[in-house]
Amino acid sequence: MTTPPSDSPSRIDLPALEAWCRTLHQHLLARRQRACLWISGDDPSGAAQAICERWPAREPAPLWLGTGEALSTAGAMPVRTLAMARAATQLGGEQSLVIFDAAQPAAGFDPDAFGAVAGTLKAGGLLVLMTPAAWAAADPAPVPDGDHARLAHWPFAREQLTARYLARLARRLSSHASVLHWPQGGHLPAPSLGSGNHAARSDAIADSDCLTQDQAASVAALEALAPARPVVISADRGRGKSGALGIAAARCLAAGEDVWLTAPRPAAVSAIFERLAALLPRGLREGNVIRLPAGQADDDTASGSELRFLAPDAIEAARLACRDEVLPRLFVDEAAAIPTPLLKGYLAHFPRIAFATTVHGYEGTGRGFQLRFRHHLERQCPGWQALEMTTPVRWAPGDPLEALTDDLLLLSAQPPELSEPCAKNAQQWLEGCDIVVLERDALARDEAALRQLFGLLVQAHYRTTPADLRQLLDTPGLTLTAIRQRDVTTGRDAWLGVVAAVEEGGFPTPLAHDIWCGKRRPRGHLLAQSLAAHAGHQGAAEARWWRVLRIAVHPALWRRGQGARLLQALEQQALAAGVTRLGTSFGAEADLVAFWLAQGFVPLRMGLKRDAASGEHAVMMGKAIGESGSGESAPRGQLAQDALLGALQQDFQRLLPSLLAHELHGLPPVLADRLRQRGSENDLATLTPAACAQRLDWYRRGGGGLALVRPWLETALESREPSRLDEASRHGLVLALGGQDAPAFISWAEGLGIVGRKARDRWCRAAAGRLIEQSE
Repeated sequence: MTTPPSDSPSRIDLPALEAWCRTLHQHLLARRQRACLWISGDDPSGAAQAICERWPAREPAPLWLGTGEALSTAGAMPVRTLAMARAATQLGGEQSLVIFDAAQPAAGFDPDAFGAVAGTLKAGGLLVLMTPAAWAAADPAPVPDGDHARLAHWPFAREQLTARYLARLARRLSSHASVLHWPQGGHLPAPSLGSGNHAARSDAIADSDCLTQDQAASVAALEALAPARPVVISADRGRGKSGALGIAAARCLAAGEDVWLTAPRPAAVSAIFERLAALLPRGLREGNVIRLPAGQADDDTASGSELRFLAPDAIEAARLACRDEVLPRLFVDEAAAIPTPLLKGYLAHFPRIAFATTVHGYEGTGRGFQLRFRHHLERQCPGWQALEMTTPVRWAPGDPLEALTDDLLLLSAQPPELSEPCAKNAQQWLEGCDIVVLERDALARDEAALRQLFGLLVQAHYRTTPADLRQLLDTPGLTLTAIRQRDVTTGRDAWLGVVAAVEEGGFPTPLAHDIWCGKRRPRGHLLAQSLAAHAGHQGAAEARWWRVLRIAVHPALWRRGQGARLLQALEQQALAAGVTRLGTSFGAEADLVAFWLAQGFVPLRMGLKRDAASGEHAVMMGKAIGESGSGESAPRGQLAQDALLGALQQDFQRLLPSLLAHELHGLPPVLADRLRQRGSENDLATLTPAACAQRLDWYRRGGGGLALVRPWLETALESREPSRLDEASRHGLVLALGGQDAPAFISWAEGLGIVGRKARDRWCRAAAGRLIEQSE
C-alpha cells in the first residue's frame, strides 16, 4: 500500500460525497438501474477510495480491479482487490460497487475485464471507471497503456504503438449522456440519470420460481426435454439463463432424475449451484456435486438423485463409465466457449441435452455459435428448439450501464443486412462490390464501418472477445482488407467481408538462431517463431511473412468465392510490400484445411496437443506468392523462399506418418487424408546421414521435442555409422521413441538414476547428440 494520493479524501467534501452516494444509490434502486461514474485525472484513486468507503451497499465489499497499489491503508472499509487478468473469475457472481482502475500505467484498460465485471453489477450498483486525465481532453490524446503491452511484439515497445482504441473509448464515453463524469478537482456530477424505465415485471408469470416469462418458458422447455429434440437457449447477460438452468435442474432432482452439468470452468456455473441450494435446502453439496438423499425426492426414490458438474473434456470418460445405464440429462452452459467437436460428441451420445450460451459473451459468442452449430443440429436433430431470453432479470430494460458497455465494446456488432437484390442475383450484385484496403485511423472514427466489420468477425469466429477490437486497431504491422458494396441511392457502405493479416519474421540471424534452438522467444510472431522452434528451420524466423489472423465473409455470400477474392487481394498487397509468403494458423478441421488447400496453401506444422480453446490441433499452413497473375517475373529472393517452404513442407510430410501413429492417432481420418501430400510416401527413403545429423543437431541444442525428430532419430539408430553411443543408450533411445512418459522408458531411466521428465528430456537430447558424433 502507498500513501494517500494527492486527491485524497481530506481534499474532497466528504459529507457532500456521502450524500451524493446515498442519493445516487436510491435513484438507481428505484429504477432498477446501474450507472457508470467516470473519474479522470492524473491520480484519481483518492476519489475512488472515498466512494468505496461511503457507498451505501456494503455487501459484498467493493471490488477494485487493477493493481490496487494506489489504495491507502487509511480506509475504514475493506476493499477486495483483483488483477485485471482474473476478472473472469467473477462471472456468475454479483457486485454492488466495482472500481475499474484504468489509470495506473501498469494495468491500463483491459476490455475483456471491463465486459466481465460490468455484467456482474446488480440493480442499484455503480461502476467507477478511473482513467488518465488525457481521456477527457482533446489534447493530448490518450497514449498506449499497460494493456497495450500484449500487442507490442518484437521489435516494438509499448510506447511506440498507437492508441486508436483508447481514443475511441474516450470519444464514446464523452458522447454518452448517462455517463457521470467527475474530472479530478472538479465538481461532482448530478446524480440523476433521467426518468429511466419504470416498467414493473408482469404479475402473470405462471411459474412462481421464475422472474420473467422468458425464464418460465426456458424452464418448461428444459423440463420437457425429449430424446433427439435438444434445446438451445441464448441470452444476453443478466437475463436469468443460469437461474433457468438451476430451476430446471432442481426439479429434475426432486423427481429423482440425475443431471450432468458442464461449462468451460466451475466458476461459470456458480449461480446455478446457488439456485439449487435455495430450491433444495435438503440437498447436500460435496465439491461440484449436489445430492438429494433418498426419500427427499418427490417420488420417494430409494437411491436419491444428484447433479454433477463435469469439465467439458471429462464428459466422455464419465459416459463410458455408465456402460449400460441410462445416461442422465446433460445441461451445457456457455456452450459457445466449448470446442465444437466436443459439442458434437455430446449431441451424438446424450438423448436429452440442452445447450445454453451467452449471446454477447466473454467466454464465446452465442450468435456465432448458433450460426455454425445450427447446420449440424438440423442434420442430426431436425426437431431441435431455439429459445431466446431477452427480458433482463438483474436490472430494468434500457439500463444505462448495459447500453454503455455494449457501445464501448461493440458487443452487439452485427454484419449488415443485405438488400433484396443480393438474394435474387448475388453474382451480378457482387460485381458492383470493390476491394478496399482500410486505413485504421479513419476506421477508428467510423462507427458504422467498425460495427459491421467487427460483426463479421464475431460471427465467423467463436472465440472473438472484446480485446480483439483493440488488436485490430492498434497491433503494429496489421493490414485490413475488406469487400465494400456502396448503395448508390443512399451513399451508404455495406461491408461484406474482411481479412486481417499481420507481418511476422524478419529476425536478425543471431536472434533467429536463438529462437531456432529454443533459447529465446520474443513476443509475437507466432508462425515465424513456431516454424523455427518446432519445425526446425531457422530461415523461417529470418524470412518475412504475412500471417492471416482472421478472414470473414457475410453468411449470405458463403461459397461464392469471396474468401478467395480477399486472399488474392491480400497477396497483391503483400507483394507490393516486398513480402512473398503468406501463412495462417487455425484449429484444424477438414473443411477449413480443404479451403486453404484450394487457395494454394500447404501444411507446414501440426500441434501435438489439442488447443484448450478450439479442442482441435492447431495447423500452420503457408504459401509462396512470388508469381503474379500477370506473368511478371518473380520478385527478388523468391527462389530462396520457395526452397524454405519446400523444405518445411517436405519435413512435415516425413513427420506426419509418425505423428499419426502416436501423438495424432485420434485425428479424424478425413482430416489426416487432407493433410497428406500425394507423392510424399517415399520421403523417408531419401533421408541422408547429413539430413539426420542436421535435424538431430537442432534437437540436441534444445530445439523441438523428441516427437518432432522421431523419423530422423529412427533412421540414425538404424544406421551403422560409427558413433559415441553405447548399445545400452541405443536401447534407451528406442524405448524413448515409444514416449518419454511411457512406463517402459521411465522404468529404464530410473534404473540409471534419471528421475523426472526434465531429466529424461536432457538425457534424450544428449544421447541423440552422441549418436551423430563421429568416432575419431
